[in-house]
Amino acid sequence: MVLNIDLALLEEFERHLDPRRPEESEIPARVLGYGEISTVFEIGTDEQKDIAYKRMPIFENNEELVEYEKIFREYIRLLNEEVELELPPYDYTSLTSDTGRLVMFLAQKKLVAESVGNKAMHLLPPEETMRLARQIFRELKKVWLFNKEQDKYEIGIDGQISNWSIKGFVPDNPRLPDEIELVYFDTSTPLFRVDGVEQLDPELFLRSAPSFMVWLVRWLFLEDVMTRYYDFRLVAIDLVGNFYKEQLPEMIPELVDMANDFFTGEAEELGIAPITIKDVKSYYREDALIWTLYLSMRKFDRFLRTKILRKEYPYILPGKIKRY
Repeated sequence: MVLNIDLALLEEFERHLDPRRPEESEIPARVLGYGEISTVFEIGTDEQKDIAYKRMPIFENNEELVEYEKIFREYIRLLNEEVELELPPYDYTSLTSDTGRLVMFLAQKKLVAESVGNKAMHLLPPEETMRLARQIFRELKKVWLFNKEQDKYEIGIDGQISNWSIKGFVPDNPRLPDEIELVYFDTSTPLFRVDGVEQLDPELFLRSAPSFMVWLVRWLFLEDVMTRYYDFRLVAIDLVGNFYKEQLPEMIPELVDMANDFFTGEAEELGIAPITIKDVKSYYREDALIWTLYLSMRKFDRFLRTKILRKEYPYILPGKIKRY
């Protein structure tokens, strides 16, 4: 499906964007969600209300952008056609800003906000949230079965609960159907290998990093970020650990038991080692420390560029992220 992207509107939006306060720009943007790296928003016109945009000002030349488009399309094909995950309708476009910066806009059909896993879990009773988590594990199993059953491709995926939407979820009557159907929508980081070769240029991850930290991020964190999503066990730990961030630590023990039951039962053929509460707690603490430090340094970099050097800072940063 091709979405009704209004390029002229995006060009006008980009021209007057205030990255510090996107909701107060001349063409306002309503933030739908923050990731650790990027921001998802809708643009305030009736014609665009059904589209969620992700803005990516990370490309230095057209060759990089064209290569990313190719990899992005192939990642979606692999997830949708080969792995058979359901994805929302999508589209994309790009423009050159008045300052000469290449900006890509990824677009997806906007989902019901409350249907997204980390919103729905606060409306559902704990036993239903457990059912939701198990269904996510079943969807993730498809990825690792695909990786196991052929030797050309290897797909990575960020499986945390905030990247899935529940089909047919009604906020006024929050419950799960007997057969839970999920939509996966975090496709902007197309992680896959062909014959063992990573297809996404890892240096793109570093474009939004503070210049004084690039070497440190490359040395300490880049390989970890680029490899963790190829390991089902680590993806499971990340998914369970995210319940700390969602302020539901009391569910961690039961989630760990569920994950281990899944690995020894429904996913026995994958041979995944069990996880422990200690694994989850240690992983989450390290992950939270990394991203808290990274966001603090990005905010400092924004201050240096905009207030001291009087230069453009093109990235939209989240506010304070509440963590357990």
